[in-house]
Amino acid sequence: MSTTQYWVPPGVIDLGLGHPSLSLLPQPLLAQAARHRFAQDDRDALQYGPEQGGPGMRAALAAFLSAQYAAPAAAPVQGDGLMLTNGISQALDMICTVFTRPGDVVIVEEPTYFLALRIFADHGLRVISAPMDNDGLIPEALAALLVAHHPRLLYTIPTHQNPSGVTLSAQRRAQVLELCRAHDVLLVADEVYHLLTYTGSPPPPFALWADDPTVIALGSFSKILAPGMRLGWLQAPPARLAALAAWGVTASGGGMSPFTASVVQSLLELDLLGDHVAFLRRTYRARRDALVAALHTHLGDRLRFAVPTGGYFIWATSRTPLDGERLATAAAAAQVDFRAGPRFSSRGGLRDNLRLCFAYYAEADLEEGVRRLARALQS
Repeated sequence: MSTTQYWVPPGVIDLGLGHPSLSLLPQPLLAQAARHRFAQDDRDALQYGPEQGGPGMRAALAAFLSAQYAAPAAAPVQGDGLMLTNGISQALDMICTVFTRPGDVVIVEEPTYFLALRIFADHGLRVISAPMDNDGLIPEALAALLVAHHPRLLYTIPTHQNPSGVTLSAQRRAQVLELCRAHDVLLVADEVYHLLTYTGSPPPPFALWADDPTVIALGSFSKILAPGMRLGWLQAPPARLAALAAWGVTASGGGMSPFTASVVQSLLELDLLGDHVAFLRRTYRARRDALVAALHTHLGDRLRFAVPTGGYFIWATSRTPLDGERLATAAAAAQVDFRAGPRFSSRGGLRDNLRLCFAYYAEADLEEGVRRLARALQS
């Protein structure tokens, strides 16, 4: 059965697939964490949980994030400022339910994560896209859109953006935050790729401003542990957390995935996750470099792109006008796939772009996938 996130036809190399390969999912670590959790003889994790998530898990997560984000010693991440979610997609849906109404405007980046656009559509929101360059959102353009459209929220992927790979500069982060404050716009920062940095260091995440009533920062274990855990978190000030905790689904069912969260709590308490994230960084850096080398070798005359400093994706632009439908047909014949640019546009643009992912395949398969894509482009 095909799904948006998983199925690949046999024999096809899908360079558009945006998730980790099965070999990178740490089953032994999770088995060790589960044994540790069951050894506690604590049945709280099998019961309905607190709306924000168990305090032990939130404390362990806060300590992990404080270290990973290099939070100032005087202002570490606080467990009371965290709420567990079923991943970023569910968190985004919850934010739309609680803080928006049909007809409200949401500003997104152009390009943006295509399935976020579907969530906004489900809530009847009107999407306006803001332009980017190599430093991320352009503050001057964003300011004009805020005046013209009076949006309810801004959705941004500030670090190693999906699909562009661009990281919002430190100076622009401060400018974007100030603009949202001035216009009473909720800044929703999807920081799922922040911990997957392979070159240099990104600017501090918006999560470190999460005590500001303007900011809700989102994180997830999908990219640093396993997507099937369906576990993430959000950081926000107390008033925002109280409103989210009062959401009907949370009030009825309690906190999200208390048992899964308890296993991850053990993973954190055993200090296993940090080493796994470091392993992922090494692995993904090697895969990124392999994809970059293959693109230069086989498609350097057809595509241009910037090398991302982290995340999962390379955003390539055709040097000549691209017919996405013809390329999709040729790619299928060559047993390769990709994600076409218009999927990531709220207005059907970006027709000369491709999103290519290096997370799922090992180096040899990435090389072969680019060979096949080159044949498709040549045909």
